[in-house]
Amino acid sequence: MTFLMSIFAYLVGSISSAILICKLLKQPDPRTVGSKNPGATNILRMSNKPTAIAVLFFDIVKGTAPVWIAFFLGIEPILLGFIGIAACLGHMYPIFFNFRGGKAVATAFGVLLPIGLGLGGLLIATWLIVAKTTKYSSLAAIVTVSLAPLYTWLIKPAYVYPVLMLSALIIFRHKDNIIRLIKGTESKISAKN
Repeated sequence: MTFLMSIFAYLVGSISSAILICKLLKQPDPRTVGSKNPGATNILRMSNKPTAIAVLFFDIVKGTAPVWIAFFLGIEPILLGFIGIAACLGHMYPIFFNFRGGKAVATAFGVLLPIGLGLGGLLIATWLIVAKTTKYSSLAAIVTVSLAPLYTWLIKPAYVYPVLMLSALIIFRHKDNIIRLIKGTESKISAKN
């Protein structure tokens, strides 16, 4: 069951809302503009807030849906972690879009949301505080996912190991951002309108 749910999660994760919404709105492929990342932050830079919010919403849902379904099927916490990772890998390396995807921050948030609304609130608050203070979306994501295992340990310790795996994956995916942050060449958050 876990294997089948992992495949399902990967396929759901592979549906790139950023690319599809941009196609629908006759906007450029986000993989060719700005940071070349098909995620909400790049959409915000290249388009507008409503479009970025739509992308953010769908990216969260595609992380939440497979994990919630697996949870209700009675799958163990550690195995839920693998299903969540599969959804994020789908976003990062989407089979439907030549394996060129995003950083999976919103999808990872969606994966963590079923653990509890308290955890969701802490993650949102952390991201907003760091993003508002520094204006770096990538730094906000790195700090938030780094603190996610600690928050999980405080709220639902049974899920710490799956969250650690997920956090490590997201931080690894941000390796280029980390280098740019150190060099001082990372792009800040901005919106057209």
